[in-house]
Amino acid sequence: MAECPTDIINELFLRLRATTLVKCRVLSKPCFSLIDSPEFISSHLRRRLETGEHLMILLRGPRLLRTVELDSPENVSDIPHPLQAGGFTEVFGSFNGVIGLCNSPVDIAIFNPLTRKIHRLPIEPLDFPERHITREYVFYGLGYDSVSDDFKVVRMLQSKPKGGKKNFDCIEIKVFSLKKNSWKRVCLMFEVQILFIHYYYHLLPRRGYGVLANNHLHWILPRRQGIIAFNAIIRFDLASDDLGVLSFPRALYTEDDMDIGVLDGCVCLMCYDEFSHVDVWVLKEYEDWKSWTTLFRVPKPESVESVDFMRPMVYSKDRSKILLEINNAANLMWFDLESKSLTTVGIECDSSFTADILVSSLVLGCKGDPTEAQRRKDQMVQKSNKRDGFLAKGFKLKL
Repeated sequence: MAECPTDIINELFLRLRATTLVKCRVLSKPCFSLIDSPEFISSHLRRRLETGEHLMILLRGPRLLRTVELDSPENVSDIPHPLQAGGFTEVFGSFNGVIGLCNSPVDIAIFNPLTRKIHRLPIEPLDFPERHITREYVFYGLGYDSVSDDFKVVRMLQSKPKGGKKNFDCIEIKVFSLKKNSWKRVCLMFEVQILFIHYYYHLLPRRGYGVLANNHLHWILPRRQGIIAFNAIIRFDLASDDLGVLSFPRALYTEDDMDIGVLDGCVCLMCYDEFSHVDVWVLKEYEDWKSWTTLFRVPKPESVESVDFMRPMVYSKDRSKILLEINNAANLMWFDLESKSLTTVGIECDSSFTADILVSSLVLGCKGDPTEAQRRKDQMVQKSNKRDGFLAKGFKLKL
């Protein structure tokens, strides 16, 4: 039978989802080499981003990960948790098919849920005594630096000294580079460091996770009546390691309940009236603060008592709707931009789950070499057959 041309195989493979390609690696050595090549991995990811094919919803529970196909919500797969240590594991970001996992500030990993490939970060000690650190004082961010073609993890923590005294030495920022497989400390300018004179331990867990846009990770530092006068948005440049401030409309400086997210690559802000609606603002041109504009208003769904958290996740393929997570993954809804109506996606999960978008990619590579595993398996079978044959010849049972 004639062999199929390589370019046709390559084009066929580019159309397949990551989970299928992992299985195709065992077909032959050429297939294994093609699928594992950096060029193919980049081309496959580029196609996913351009077409929006095979997008997944990642359901994140404290002890369980689950994927749901966006176009076919009935297709659900559970994923063995690779970092589970008996406690609560945070998922602090998702980008190009890779997620960040964390059990503690010194137990962190990046993981591709679809290929099962995990990279555990080297332990990086804390500069402060552990008794001064709790989960609520730590900010995390997973990002991709397009300048250096490198995945990076940012760990930012505040220390609360005994007695709660405030000082300017209460913040530590360290950045991990996947290419270098190492951490480095980032020194802050005084005008940025002064923002952390107050503690932000009252943040909701997901507000401590950085959102990625324009090669920067962003966090919101919310105001607190009587303590912190104004909201602030800090941004971390993944290329230069500079921490700065992102400008936004003055009208939002004193919003009492505001959150940050990213939609279609643009930074967005959610301003809550928890019993009525949520206004979504978007920064259309990243370096022009005047391009902030109100994108849409989402009314409170009748199915929830209040809106404590809402995040726009992704546009539908025809861009007529936006997928929203309202409070938790049990309330995933499509918001129709024209009719302003909400439609439940229909994914069954409890309120302990949160959601994120997961791109079907081979980034980080695949777990192990299946051809090598198959070769070893065949060798074991051959040895077993030889042993059985020897026993059959050498020994006869007399009754």
